[in-house]
Amino acid sequence: MQEKEQRSDPTLIQGGMGVAVSNWELARAVSLTGQLGVVSGTAIDVVLVRRLQLGDIGGHMRRALADFPYPHMAQRIIDRYYVEGGMDCDASHAPTMVLSHEPSQAEVELVVVANFVEVTLAKEGHTGRIGINYLEKIQTPTLPSLYGAMLAGVDYVLMGAGIPRAIPGILDRLQEGLPVELPLHIVGAQRDDEFVSRFDPLSFGGGDIPWLNRPKFLAIVASTTLATMLARKSNGHVDGFIIEGPTAGGHNAPPRGKLPLNERGEPVYGPRDAVDLAAIAELGLPFWLAGSYGSPEKVRDAIELGATGVQVGTAFAFCEESGFRGDIKQLVLKQCRQGQPDVLTDPLASPTGFPFKVLQIDGSMSDATVFEQRTRVCDLGFLRQGYRKEDGTVGWRCPGEPVKAYVHKGGALDDTVGRKCVCNGLLANIGMGQRRHGSELEQPLVTCGNDVASIVQFLKSPEATSYAAADVVERLLNGIAPPNAIGSSLLSTSME
Repeated sequence: MQEKEQRSDPTLIQGGMGVAVSNWELARAVSLTGQLGVVSGTAIDVVLVRRLQLGDIGGHMRRALADFPYPHMAQRIIDRYYVEGGMDCDASHAPTMVLSHEPSQAEVELVVVANFVEVTLAKEGHTGRIGINYLEKIQTPTLPSLYGAMLAGVDYVLMGAGIPRAIPGILDRLQEGLPVELPLHIVGAQRDDEFVSRFDPLSFGGGDIPWLNRPKFLAIVASTTLATMLARKSNGHVDGFIIEGPTAGGHNAPPRGKLPLNERGEPVYGPRDAVDLAAIAELGLPFWLAGSYGSPEKVRDAIELGATGVQVGTAFAFCEESGFRGDIKQLVLKQCRQGQPDVLTDPLASPTGFPFKVLQIDGSMSDATVFEQRTRVCDLGFLRQGYRKEDGTVGWRCPGEPVKAYVHKGGALDDTVGRKCVCNGLLANIGMGQRRHGSELEQPLVTCGNDVASIVQFLKSPEATSYAAADVVERLLNGIAPPNAIGSSLLSTSME
């Protein structure tokens, strides 16, 4: 095996945001600067299907599919989903539910291939590093997702929204081509129950396993206790931590102890929620700080505190290369120019039960009127929860699904109050919202960090209407010595 070139860890990690907001184009653009570009692995199988149905503009999906090491699998996906010229504007996207704990071969193939495609495109034509971000809460696709990303040579795996102590060992076994399993969180599970997700690389490939490298694993945490536990008790090596504060976009860890709310109904964080960075440093592993670190001053502060660097999401979320719809980017930039963005930390919105940052935009799902008018439907299910049925089998439910269905499955009525359909809203953010009954179109649900107003600093002039990922990197690292000089050589290998 040819070992990967040893290099210093990056100063800047681009956050793995939303569903394909951190797409391959954004990650590639960041990687070309010498920093760590990250693609979002959330619902990436749905994204691949919808890109193919929309006609695969630019032919990028089919180009990456042509490199998949099992061509017959890639061809099956093209034959099933590709629509030449794109589907009709009033047509519905193909139904694509999240994997069950006992998926079919075709469902597993789609997840493996989708992760391979996204990472392959992000790494295309250069030697920079690419990471992929997953949510520990979304468990059933995790094993085939990791394998697909590793087939494409992913350099880093990032995971938060839970306690990913099993992932380092899983990466070790996948590197060796060995079967892996992941214990599933099932509500009501009994001591003798064995609820696991399994994946066997040898079986998947029909006896053929390409050689794999193990990516570095970075756990996204919000407490010293969790970081310490993962460093000491994970079933494999943790390569570092991203310490995420409560002002970061997307899902936030809830405050410790009782959940106090302010006058807007937002969780209130206090001294108990502060992370002891000295204790983190004593673990002897690299760490990055996240949550309102999108300025040169905050980057310098983080390094002075002993961090390797920072993870930044919001600054990249609205740049030219990100997956957000163009009209959303323009609207958010307009709000920021006027100093009017309003980010609400909603303790109820997400079916996960974690607080969730929602940017208030008229006409989106964050608009109370739009939300109340939405017909509840759960046809993606990435945030659904497993529960033990009376017969000992696994059932699935989501607080965002139709209320009667959720309660019928044993869920508490109170759990449904205020829940938003995050899955469908995030796909609408990137122009892939589902259309139902010929006219009803899913509305976006935009998430970002509290410091979104600061994105105007990346505009080159007062008249500018957009900025690029490279503009973000240039400004954030202004005056900061790079850990190595690799970034300067990457641009020369980029594709025209």
